[in-house]
Amino acid sequence: MDRITREDLRALLERGAVTLVEALSAAAYGAEHIPGAVNVPGEVTTPLATALAPNTAGTVVVYCSGPACGRSKVTAAAFERLGYTDVRVYPGGKLDWVQAGLPLAGTRGAAV
Repeated sequence: MDRITREDLRALLERGAVTLVEALSAAAYGAEHIPGAVNVPGEVTTPLATALAPNTAGTVVVYCSGPACGRSKVTAAAFERLGYTDVRVYPGGKLDWVQAGLPLAGTRGAAV
């Protein structure tokens, strides 16, 4: 799996050319997440992956809380095992996003 920068992720989001996945708990996702992200708090099953990203050749970007969190890599690897060919990890995660002054969605919004 490849890494993706914040700038490249923003470009994909603006074009609507990505399935953005937050690999944190449902509570963490509900509180705050990058706008446009879907939540995968646990195991990535074939039915779940297909529902979220039906095109296995489409771009899937996975993130979690920040560089110290390894959940994004585990979730990205699961998408790859299921046959997804363009899976990337945004290693900076929510921490990098907020430090860049970008907004979050959810019940807490940008109040981090």
